[in-house]
Amino acid sequence: MEARAINRYVGTSPRKMRLVIDLIRGKSVDEALHLLHFSPKHASKVAEKVLRSAVSNLQNKDEGGRLEPEQMFVKACSVDGGMIVKRISPAPMGRAYRIRKRSNHITIVVAAKDAAAKKAPRAAAKAEPKPSKQETAAKASKAGKKKREASETK
Repeated sequence: MEARAINRYVGTSPRKMRLVIDLIRGKSVDEALHLLHFSPKHASKVAEKVLRSAVSNLQNKDEGGRLEPEQMFVKACSVDGGMIVKRISPAPMGRAYRIRKRSNHITIVVAAKDAAAKKAPRAAAKAEPKPSKQETAAKASKAGKKKREASETK
C-alpha cells in the first residue's frame, strides 16, 4: 500500500530542493523526518511538510489499523521544475537584466513495508537449525568411506 503527496509551486529553485530530497530517498520515514527536521537548509522545512502529508495520507488510506512511521519508507520522491516568474532589474547604461525566479513541484511517495518482510521471521523459525561443524564433518567422513569401499570392490 502506498500514498503520495504533492506540493506545487514551491518558491525555491529545483536545484536547491533536489539536494534535500536526495537525502531521504529510500530511507525509512522515521529516519527521513529526523534528517529533514535537523537539516540547516531552508528547503528541508517544505520537504518535511510534504513528507508528513504523505504519511498522513497513507495512515488515512490504511483500513486495517494505524501504521506507525517505523513501518513506512520513502518509496520515491522527485522534484520537477515549476513556473518561472520573469522580472527585470535595472542595469548600467540604461539596460535591463532579466531575473528568473524559479519554482518547483515536489512529489513524495510513501509505502508500507512489505508483508513478506513480516513473514520472513516466521519462515526462519520453522526452518531446521543448521547442523554443527562436527555433524557436517561426520557426514563428510562417511561419504569418503563409501567412496573408498566402492573403489576397493571394483
